[in-house]
Amino acid sequence: MTYYLDRAVIPTGFDVPVEPLRRSAHFTGEPGCIAEARTFAAHFLQQLRTEWCATIDERADGAVLLVVSELVTNADRHSDGPYILELEGTANALTVAVYDSSASLPRVFPRNPERVGRHGLEIVRALARDVTVERVPVGKRVRAVLNLGDA
Repeated sequence: MTYYLDRAVIPTGFDVPVEPLRRSAHFTGEPGCIAEARTFAAHFLQQLRTEWCATIDERADGAVLLVVSELVTNADRHSDGPYILELEGTANALTVAVYDSSASLPRVFPRNPERVGRHGLEIVRALARDVTVERVPVGKRVRAVLNLGDA
C-alpha cells in the first residue's frame, strides 16, 4: 500500500519480492580466463554495492575473489572444455557457482602444510559458509556461499 503526504509518495511495503542480483560468464579455458573471471567477480561486487547498497568489507571482498580464483582454476585444470561462472548476491551473501564438463568430483585432502598444491578446495571451505559439489547433466557444479560484511 502507498500513502501520499504533501505530494510525496511514501511506500509502506514491497508489493513484489526483490530478486538477488545474478550474472554469469562463459570461459573457454584460453590463457587469461582466470584473471578475466576475477575481474568479472570484482565488477559484480561493485554492482552489489551500487544496486543492493551492500556493505562489503575488505575481507569479504578478498574472500570472494580468492574463491572465484580457486574454483575457476580447478575447472580450468581438471575439465576438458569450457566452464561457466555464475554469481548470485544480495546485501548479505554471495554464491559462487562454477560448472565444468568433468564428471569427476573434486577431492578434499587432509591438512598437510608440507603438501605442494591441492589446497584449493580446502581454501574454499575455509572461506565459505557452505560448499556443495554435485553432478549435473554436463559435468559438475561446485557451489560456495559466502557471507558479506558483518551481516
